[in-house]
Amino acid sequence: MAADLQAKYQKLAQEYSKLRAQNQVLKKAVVDEQGQGASLKEELKMKDQSVRKLQQEMDSLTFRNQQLAKRVELLQEELVTTETKGKKSKQKSADSPSQLNQQRQSVFDEDLQNKIEENERLHKQVKSHSLEREAKECRLRTEECQQQLKNIHADLSSRLDQSKSIIQEKVPFNDTRLSEYNTLDVPVHDRRHQLKARDVNGQALAFLQDLVGALLNLHTYTEQRIQIYPIDSATDTISPLNQKFSEYLHENASYVRPLEEGMLHLFESVTEETVTTLETTVKLKPFSDIFTSYVCFLKKILPYQLKSLEEECEYSLCTANLQARNMELQSDMQKMTAVFEKLQVYISLLALPSTKPEKLLQTNYNVVFTQLAACLHSLHDVMTDISKHYSQKVSLEQEQPTITQKLKTTNDCILSSVVALSNVTGKIGTFFSNNLDFFTAPSVYGSKGRMGVIDPLSAQCMLQNKRKAAAYIKSLKKPCPGSVPYVAALANRRAILSSTESREGLSQQVQQSQEKIAKLEQEKEHWMLEAQLAKIKLEKENQRITDLESQFKITFTGQMPSVDSIQENGSIPKIEELQLVEKDSKEPVRSTSLVGMLTTSTSNNEIPDEESREQLIKSHYMMRVAELTSQLQIADSKSVHFYAECRALAKRLALAEKSRETLSEEIKVANQNIVRLQDELTTTKRSYEDQLSMMSDHLCSMNETLSKQREEIDSLRMGNKGTAKKNRSR
Repeated sequence: MAADLQAKYQKLAQEYSKLRAQNQVLKKAVVDEQGQGASLKEELKMKDQSVRKLQQEMDSLTFRNQQLAKRVELLQEELVTTETKGKKSKQKSADSPSQLNQQRQSVFDEDLQNKIEENERLHKQVKSHSLEREAKECRLRTEECQQQLKNIHADLSSRLDQSKSIIQEKVPFNDTRLSEYNTLDVPVHDRRHQLKARDVNGQALAFLQDLVGALLNLHTYTEQRIQIYPIDSATDTISPLNQKFSEYLHENASYVRPLEEGMLHLFESVTEETVTTLETTVKLKPFSDIFTSYVCFLKKILPYQLKSLEEECEYSLCTANLQARNMELQSDMQKMTAVFEKLQVYISLLALPSTKPEKLLQTNYNVVFTQLAACLHSLHDVMTDISKHYSQKVSLEQEQPTITQKLKTTNDCILSSVVALSNVTGKIGTFFSNNLDFFTAPSVYGSKGRMGVIDPLSAQCMLQNKRKAAAYIKSLKKPCPGSVPYVAALANRRAILSSTESREGLSQQVQQSQEKIAKLEQEKEHWMLEAQLAKIKLEKENQRITDLESQFKITFTGQMPSVDSIQENGSIPKIEELQLVEKDSKEPVRSTSLVGMLTTSTSNNEIPDEESREQLIKSHYMMRVAELTSQLQIADSKSVHFYAECRALAKRLALAEKSRETLSEEIKVANQNIVRLQDELTTTKRSYEDQLSMMSDHLCSMNETLSKQREEIDSLRMGNKGTAKKNRSR
């Protein structure tokens, strides 16, 4: 059932993802179509505006044309009148030929102007017709686009409703809205990033091991130098300051060794299967605490180190150059402690996201890593200065006549440790600078799926989810067991139903038979023990009978005992003595063992075989134990069979309960429908009864009106007959 549900859920998830992708595409298409429709609407509006303008221009032009036509008609009439007047009175006219030419020219100009305006009007009409055609085409296109948009909108709305119903029914909750839920999602696993992170951690562990070794040598040999210079502790007492400084330096291993252990734990926490970010690297905080304790140790020994160098400067054999070197070393030690303090600050800042992510924003990660790289380079510069100044100091001290071989070897050891520190800090700075791009690169996990800032607790839950998902995928690769055919399942169901009916009777029979079997087993065990004891008694009696027969033969055949037996006993046995021996041989002997107590009759010269009896009883009980173990195994197999049968019955019971619940729900719905239908039936009955009563009342009123009308008609007929008779009589 769980596999089927999981398969159904996976199918639904796939369908949901497909619908979601289709929904995104359709949304994009709808947005594009809406934008295209809006642009077409705007274009249509502009075309309509241009058409309106052209229509207005056409109206104005037609009005102007009508005015011009009227003016041309008036001018033509005036021309005709002037021509007629000219013909009639040429002599009277005082106009010159030049004036007539001017009038004609003006008429031609007006005619030409009219033609030009008419030509422009025709051109505008052609432009307006073409614009009308374009406007019609645009309207048709907009109508088609609107229809397509309506169809797409209807299709998208139906798909959206379907997807919403599927989401509401099948998806328990939407975890994409809140970043807290998104952080619990298992991100895409970047194996290259994890391999790179593990490689970087391995290199850092190797460099830190070299650094730890060099620091241990530096502090240890510094303690050794204090014991022999400027005063040798073997010959004289050193100053209290140097004694305290020596005690503190003697504790350096308890502060330096944990650095390597903390880095080793950090390296072990970064594997190929984990998700490595600053939020998930929880082992960085213990390393930061260890580094903080070492920095506190350096700050504690710094004043004693400076005072110790001042004591060396106050020594009588200390030259001015040596004093200058000591002063340089004092400033170098102060710089080294300050650089370690800076490193401690940046490392503690990098450890914050795994405990309190709100105190260090992701935008500040790059700054912290960059400053840490610069601080490592400055540490290398300080260690280089210390090695240079200490080498100069060692060369000046070796020129002194009172220097000892022990001090020379100690100075060489300190110088080698300082040089090693300079080399390893340079390697660490170069390594960090080379991998700065990897450290400052954006998180490959936080940038996908809008996961946001990963909380440390959420990171642990996410890693647990990742392991569960990996286990689930591994379990999916296992072959699925074969399903039971439908016909076989029906037969099994019938068998289960038939077995459940007779189960109580069979259980009672089994209980009774088990009780009988237990009683019979007890009786069998009792009688087997009795048979073993009887067998032992029979063997003893047979042995005693053979002995008595041999003695009887000796006494009655006249066979005398041998000389040796006579010499040993001192006399010949008589018949009474033999009888006494026979009587004595029948004395009962009581023997006890681990099994119980047994009373047997043995002869005096015979020892009962208790060991054989115990061995027989032991073998009997061992056989009985073997039989009981076999019965126990059979009972276990039967119990397993009954357990499987009970599980099947429990499943059937659960299915029956579910079917009963569904049937009860259906019965409730049916009852509700019945009640509703009964209510509707009563309402319809009432309405019909009301209508029938109204119709009956209406019929009664109609009958009354009809009877009244008939009476009136009869009265009118009678009146008409009376008037007719009167008229006839008249």
